[in-house]
Amino acid sequence: MNASKSVARSVDNISNDISLIAPQALRKLIRSGQHTGTTTGYASGYLQGNLAILQADYADEFLQFCAKNPKSCPLIGMSKPGVPNIPELGADLDIRTDLPGYRIFRGSTDYTSVTDLTDVWRDDLVTFVLGCSFSFEAAITRSGVRLRHMDANRNVPMYVTNIKTTPAGRFHGPLVVSMRSFAPGDAIRAILYSDRYRLAHGAPVHIGDPSQIGIADIMKPDFGDEPVMNEGDIPVFWACGVTPQMAIRNVLPDFAITHEPGLMLVTDVLAEAAEFSLQTTPEAIQI
Repeated sequence: MNASKSVARSVDNISNDISLIAPQALRKLIRSGQHTGTTTGYASGYLQGNLAILQADYADEFLQFCAKNPKSCPLIGMSKPGVPNIPELGADLDIRTDLPGYRIFRGSTDYTSVTDLTDVWRDDLVTFVLGCSFSFEAAITRSGVRLRHMDANRNVPMYVTNIKTTPAGRFHGPLVVSMRSFAPGDAIRAILYSDRYRLAHGAPVHIGDPSQIGIADIMKPDFGDEPVMNEGDIPVFWACGVTPQMAIRNVLPDFAITHEPGLMLVTDVLAEAAEFSLQTTPEAIQI
């Protein structure tokens, strides 16, 4: 899929505006180890993706898990076994090197954090790329609404909830949400803008009291950074692509890989075009 070159510029022409970095330039920085942090705010206008990499024996069940939970697991790309790229998401994209951080699970809930998968890549691995809420943040900020975590240069806070996903085969677990806080009027605008991006989780799943969805202390997220909240703010919660990570932990496959929360794959797909142009269905994928 061709992405408009006018949306972002090469990193060589950027002063300090991270939103203007082109996806290809950002992936080059990540690949070389020059960018290792969160991708929130980077390459504005392009679709970002969460990552789940599983052995081929688990791929069919996980695909069905995504199909049954499209709010938290909107599938935007899937590889063939052993192939470390998905050309539809980026011509030069390499799954093994182009995310700032990965988590490797080996049959337990413990994991190893790495920045490169080249040495552990296997011929039986199938990659799933799932839409990310970072993709609609640009639309929110273009409307004049500030995002507090971006202004503070923090990762978005994420929480495990008491909301259950729909099981598929061996995969099951709780819904994970990301939270952004707003003044009441800005919250309404953020909700309306995010609803357009169905492949990036779409509209929120909860607004207001965090205890209603099982969050005991909003200042202590399970993933990401502590939130920045002003007096009178309303917390707004979106489905989060860390949800599959919880499902994978419940299955405990011998070998699995996910992204580090907040450290995403930045694709060449325009975020606004994705809803209308990117069609990935279980029937269209051959494993």
